[in-house]
Amino acid sequence: EDVDAIINFAAETHVDRSILGADDFITTNVYGTFSLLEAARFAKIKRFLHISTDEVYGSIKEGSFNEDSLLNPSSPYSASKAGADLLAYSYFTTYKLPLVITRSSNNYGPYQYPEKLIPLFITNALENKPLPLYGDGLNVRDWLYVLDNCKGIDLIFHKGKEGEIYNLGAGEEKTNLEITHLILEIMEKPLSLIKKVTDRLGHDYRYSINSSKANFLGWKPEYPFIKGIKDTVRWYLENRIWWQKIKGKQEAYQSFYKKYYQESRLNS
Repeated sequence: EDVDAIINFAAETHVDRSILGADDFITTNVYGTFSLLEAARFAKIKRFLHISTDEVYGSIKEGSFNEDSLLNPSSPYSASKAGADLLAYSYFTTYKLPLVITRSSNNYGPYQYPEKLIPLFITNALENKPLPLYGDGLNVRDWLYVLDNCKGIDLIFHKGKEGEIYNLGAGEEKTNLEITHLILEIMEKPLSLIKKVTDRLGHDYRYSINSSKANFLGWKPEYPFIKGIKDTVRWYLENRIWWQKIKGKQEAYQSFYKKYYQESRLNS
């Protein structure tokens, strides 16, 4: 009642956990989206903006994906998001739900949970713990500062055309190894903290999206990566109480989660 719009940020997003166990991702990302779409349809919501990810396109060696590119997700996480995108679009086509979709590249910035690469590496370095780098560290991601993403979402919410999809990428492609070295350099920590670990299953090599459609609406990212990463390091340095509490619970949960799914597979 009295709701005229929905912006659906809600999702399970951590690829590693989706590999351990996909059920929460299917429940939240697919069925959760379905629940919101149904509620929006019956309430005659005037605007439904669904937040998605560049990961639904899969990996690309050269060039960039645009909004018409085929979906080719590689992980249970990205597959669940692709499923949600298709379901959401079906509500526009079938029920004329006033829908728009954004697909953003990798976000970073304040308040990001320390399970993600940048906050994990920053907080581990602050604690002088190893930084677990997958494989050779040469996987490429496009890094978008969170405030730039929010500005893009706000613009598309107000000006995006119904039934359209908009990519939001920063054009700041970095390898995971580059990110790791830069974090340690900013924090004046030794490279010896880097610990190479076995590569993630199904690890996509490179994500890259073309954002010209959103640029045409008037959006462009404002934060250069070097400024964004320095601001992010500073934020985690100044907000230890926030992330230490979360990280302690997160590590205990991940340990339980891993053990639970290992035992489940053995029992089956």
